[in-house]
Amino acid sequence: MMVNNLGSRLQTGFALVAGTTLLSTALVAADLPLKTLPDDGDRDHWLPAQVNADGTLEALQDATGSEAVPFSGNQEKPVQIALIYPSADVSDFWARNYLALTKRLEQLGIDFETTEFASRQIEHELQSTYATQVEQDADLYDYVIFGPSELATQADNIDKLAGNDGFVTYVWAFHTPLKDLENQPAAWFDFSSAAGAIVICDYLLERLGNDITYAMNRGIPGVTDNQRSGDFKDCVAEKGSWNVVYEHYGEYQREGGFDGTNLILQAYPEATLIHNANTAMAMGSVEAQVAAGREKEIFSTGWGGTGLELDAIRRGELDATPMRMGDDVGAATAEAIKADMEGRADELPLVFLGRITVAHDELSNEEIDALEQEAFRFSGVGALER
Repeated sequence: MMVNNLGSRLQTGFALVAGTTLLSTALVAADLPLKTLPDDGDRDHWLPAQVNADGTLEALQDATGSEAVPFSGNQEKPVQIALIYPSADVSDFWARNYLALTKRLEQLGIDFETTEFASRQIEHELQSTYATQVEQDADLYDYVIFGPSELATQADNIDKLAGNDGFVTYVWAFHTPLKDLENQPAAWFDFSSAAGAIVICDYLLERLGNDITYAMNRGIPGVTDNQRSGDFKDCVAEKGSWNVVYEHYGEYQREGGFDGTNLILQAYPEATLIHNANTAMAMGSVEAQVAAGREKEIFSTGWGGTGLELDAIRRGELDATPMRMGDDVGAATAEAIKADMEGRADELPLVFLGRITVAHDELSNEEIDALEQEAFRFSGVGALER
């Protein structure tokens, strides 16, 4: 497994169960934030930098990207883990991170058993029923991993689970600790679109320089696009005096990227770069460029570093993308469990952000392959069998 030196190069943050005894304690609202920001009053959540003690995020990222260091304690019985998440949905995020969690626990030498409570993303009431069931059966579990169907809808259940001292609660797929929670979970695990925006911004500024004229295929107005597109736009403007001439909302669809790019090519020939806010739009964008014979003239970015994007980079159609190390969420959770079992709860960041690096066309195919292997080192490269 190619991890040690790569883990330190990637850009983007532990609770004792020696069989039975839990040392983790839930955070309460009065503990936060650790740091204040001028716009705190404008948000209903804390930002990761406000709630993580210095160095804790980086420490868990490093552990997640390095060879496994086995659990140093002894177990009288398997650790019991409940997973409440919308894993019956189409996205393979949940299945991949379940594989990453369990395989990393095996590498760490931790004996465990899992109980899954699956639902679809839209089945909010079913997930709420599961949360109540697990909370009432607290004596059965040591750890509860909760992947909310929707953050605001499940806020009361997060608070209820986190407030139960019979187990340690972790949240997957969100990195925005809500301010009005009375009890914070032990940690939140996710990838940050805002962090990805800065990573690709800094890479492009270093490679292309200042005063670039560009256009954007944005997603749907909301938090995700505000970060992926809006934070990128602010970053390149502030640091490099870049000028955006057109912003097309392609609704995260391939057709949206195709149509937006055709319009850009026709009406805004001065744009030399097109920034796409997800894989689907990036694929539509390069399709339009190839059809027009312009793929060598336009610098194109994607988002996420999916297999489709990496193949497009290999073909010379896509130039760069912020690439998530996709298995980091599950693997980091396993590392957090190990640290908790070793009595190192104070080393756990409240918010873990998976590593994000840039895959680009100046890398060799072997280097791109290595990034792909690292990203899916536990769940496997290629589509999962459902």
